[in-house]
Amino acid sequence: MNVTLKYCHITVNDLDESLAFYRDALGYEVRNDVAAGGFRWVTLGSPAQPDPELVLSEPHAGRPPADGDALQELLTKGVLPMIVFSTDDLDATFERVRASGAEVLQEPIDQPWGPRDCAFRDPSGNMVRIQQTAKA
Repeated sequence: MNVTLKYCHITVNDLDESLAFYRDALGYEVRNDVAAGGFRWVTLGSPAQPDPELVLSEPHAGRPPADGDALQELLTKGVLPMIVFSTDDLDATFERVRASGAEVLQEPIDQPWGPRDCAFRDPSGNMVRIQQTAKA
């Protein structure tokens, strides 16, 4: 049996603003853009691999109002789980994302547990880490 991750849902405040980050700064491509019930979901994928795909949606999209309100509060506080990406060239990726205007939380450093990584906030306040596996 082989189990793989298909989708990673990321809650955002503004889909178009978030597309500028995930599509333009990180290089993901739009695979689907669906409007339903007054909301939109946008699915993005890496040109280098089919899965997993990122699904961007607003807090109230497809959720009861109270759940959307609770999710919005967590998003506003910046306490939703971080997203971690991997790259083969951290320094070039860092410069491209920084040039997009994203908030830098940490410049590239070598971590004592192995990877070299950096951190940003996406336009909605989600923490996004990008790592490059340490070379042997």
